[in-house]
Amino acid sequence: MEKIHLFTSANEKGLSLKKLNYIMVIAALIISAVLFFAMRQTNSMYDKAHSATLQLHQYEETSANLRYASDYLTEQIRLFAITGDKGYLDEYFREANVAKRRDKALKLLKTQHGDSVAYAELQSAMNGSLYLMNMEYHAARLAVDAYGYNLADYPEEVQRVHLFQHEEALSPQEKGEQAKSMLFNEEYRRQKRYIIGHTENCLKALEKEIWDSQVVVAEDLKRQMLVEHALTLLLIAVLLGIVYLTSRLVIFPLQNCVQLIRKDAEIPVKGAAEIRFLAKTYNQIRESNLRRRKQLTYDATHDKLTTLYNRRGFDALLDELDLSDAALLIVDLDNFKGINDAYGHDAGDRVLIHVADTLIEYFGDEGYVCRLGGDEFAVIMENATPSMQNYLTAKIHAINEKLKSPEDDIPAVTISVGVSFCNGHMDVKDLLKSADTSLYDVKEHGKSDVHFSTEEETGTA
Repeated sequence: MEKIHLFTSANEKGLSLKKLNYIMVIAALIISAVLFFAMRQTNSMYDKAHSATLQLHQYEETSANLRYASDYLTEQIRLFAITGDKGYLDEYFREANVAKRRDKALKLLKTQHGDSVAYAELQSAMNGSLYLMNMEYHAARLAVDAYGYNLADYPEEVQRVHLFQHEEALSPQEKGEQAKSMLFNEEYRRQKRYIIGHTENCLKALEKEIWDSQVVVAEDLKRQMLVEHALTLLLIAVLLGIVYLTSRLVIFPLQNCVQLIRKDAEIPVKGAAEIRFLAKTYNQIRESNLRRRKQLTYDATHDKLTTLYNRRGFDALLDELDLSDAALLIVDLDNFKGINDAYGHDAGDRVLIHVADTLIEYFGDEGYVCRLGGDEFAVIMENATPSMQNYLTAKIHAINEKLKSPEDDIPAVTISVGVSFCNGHMDVKDLLKSADTSLYDVKEHGKSDVHFSTEEETGTA
């Protein structure tokens, strides 16, 4: 294979575009794959660090929930003991038996850190809270008696509490004071401090554990970022190399080709093998297109059966010709459907060809003969005036005489013709309408004849 020239010397050889493309694509794919893998690793490390941060926040809430729940229970039982309002005791047991924030917090931490110091500390805080609940049940039992409530109306946990003998002997007022004392004495406060201390120890343990993991992840991320930066720079270098070589070996040579293509000129066959191939192919296509363009133009404007101008060619003629003094003849075959029905479409096609040839014979030197479709034809005559009516009438009658006596076993046929003259004031639309109206008049009065319509008849000025 002929090599691409890297420099100006025609004798120097270099990589072909195909080989260059392979090398660059493979290099880019390898570096991109490694970079993608590195980015995946970075994302994984970031997710790990982010997850650790979220876990710390979640665990802080978990530990705090146990403490908040314990404090809430304390608050509700104390208010019950002080006020005797049963609603506070209902809230107490709703937290203890329905919301269960303490139990949920401990369960969550056990699921993910069941063997950690943090979990052990939170478990100790939970044990202290459960111990307090026994004291609170006892105080609630005393308060129920102090306020003279029916014990059967209260939760089972309160009903199960058995008062000591000396407590049974206390008066209601003394029982109320005893209940308050149990909830505010030093033993109760000491147990609360125990819960708070273990909760704080749990938080510290969690913070240390997550901090240690974040330090490790941060170091890994730092190293990973250095790797990504190196790979990114390498990929940039490869991309710049691709841009340079593509410009040097492809874009600049092709620019010359583009200029020549815009001028519809032939491209010199020289340069790299790929460029040579493109130049030769373009030149071949260009020559073929020049030939086909003429053929396509002809096919687009001519009827395939009769070789006359078709409807598109007719419209183009109306747009291009000077119709200031012109005549338009709309020609329709009489009873053509009967010919198709009686003799078949092949015979009908032969009749159409015969009519087309006859119209060319009589009008080919004086105008443009068109087939508008089906059995409808048209003739456009420039430099024609109403003074030519007798002349045109004689031609139409001569054509009909010839069509009535065809040769080669072609079925006889006649034509009806509507003619419209334009003396410079009638537009194409009115000219067509006028000719169609004239043709309609012929069809209404026996066919096989010609009728003329002028500007005066159409009402145009």
